[in-house]
Amino acid sequence: MKYVFFQTLGCKVNQYESEAMQKLFEAAGWQIAEKISEAEVVVVNTCTVTAVSSQKSRQMIRRAAKKNCVLVVVGCYAQSEPEEIAKIDGVDVIIGTKDRTRIVELVEAAIKNREKILQVGAVEEIRDFEELPHTPHRTRAFLKIEDGCNNFCSYCIIPYVRGRVRSRKLESIRAESLQLKAAGYKEIVLTGIHIGAYGRDLSEKISLVDAIKTVLDAANPLRLRLGSLESAEMTDELIDLLKSDGRICNHVHLPLQSGSDEILRAMRRPYTTKNFAELTARLVEEIPEISIGTDLIVGFPNETPENFSETLEFIREQPFSKIHVFPYSARAGTLAATLPNQISPQIKKSRANLALEVSRAKQKIFSERLIGKTVEIIAETSTDGIVDGLTKNYVRVYAPEKNIQLGGVMKVNVEKLFKDGVIGSAKKFFPNE
Repeated sequence: MKYVFFQTLGCKVNQYESEAMQKLFEAAGWQIAEKISEAEVVVVNTCTVTAVSSQKSRQMIRRAAKKNCVLVVVGCYAQSEPEEIAKIDGVDVIIGTKDRTRIVELVEAAIKNREKILQVGAVEEIRDFEELPHTPHRTRAFLKIEDGCNNFCSYCIIPYVRGRVRSRKLESIRAESLQLKAAGYKEIVLTGIHIGAYGRDLSEKISLVDAIKTVLDAANPLRLRLGSLESAEMTDELIDLLKSDGRICNHVHLPLQSGSDEILRAMRRPYTTKNFAELTARLVEEIPEISIGTDLIVGFPNETPENFSETLEFIREQPFSKIHVFPYSARAGTLAATLPNQISPQIKKSRANLALEVSRAKQKIFSERLIGKTVEIIAETSTDGIVDGLTKNYVRVYAPEKNIQLGGVMKVNVEKLFKDGVIGSAKKFFPNE
């Protein structure tokens, strides 16, 4: 048998695409190795969203290059820096963010001809969504509906390595939704690079709402969860759908990035703190027990102590359940990397720690609301007799339970805080729900 091993860095879109490429290998008669030592071919699916991500990608490539294998580097970092990757001894195939459907063909050609293959095209020329066959490898199924981004925020390289927005046709979304239904998945997560822009590139007048309705109609999942959304794209129609359909999880992730309007303008973000606060207030008022997660960048170039104080005050006031905090990382090729007054690593670390204190406090307060309540989770993993899964509003719940079928529905009586969430006793288990 021929064995291939995958290593994946980065976002849920990368995870989806790795699963799809595994499917392509399996269709061609390959087996997916559980250990890198078992594989003849190693695929590293890279990330380049920050300078740190690029560094991690390089480190993973170099480690894999020490193995006795055919090494394939694919994804965003491969798209961004193919020449740098080609200099690394041991790399055999380089594929960017297009032509991933050809990965098996290119790998087998490299093996047969004993040659290095560089397959990285210009993403700005891509106009159509790349259809990849997909089989989820988790209890939650990701469903990719879109690729690319049109925002061109000043700190972000993604539009340059992913290209512009390309939406998946509704018929294709419906077809994969039916497959997920047949496979028994109870939770589907819609993912993409910029899902709020879904439909803008298509001739039909459709939007994210149409994609959501298509999945709900075809798969009828117990839960449908939305990936990250821009606050400016939370339309009245989308909010009404979240309110009216109980299958859609009462959880949204709205990247804020800064609580200072001056910094938001420098970041080229399409909203103000006033716009953002009005939206979160509306969501809390209209959708019961909604959780709102966010992303925050601290130490952006020219961020003064006053700017950062504004940010701290703003996030303290906001009804966030969790804040992902990122010290600004200058990414070559972006406008922000050329700005004067770059902030020192020490100041960025200090500001990140202060923001993380706020995040931890907010996460604790939100999780404590569940104590004494009975919640429903879908069992995701089981370790040492303790099962865990997420509530609809994205709180991690743990429960001692040995007789468990992963993917089944559990009712849990929440008793106390535990690890990154809460723990309680299993009340009921419904393996076939």
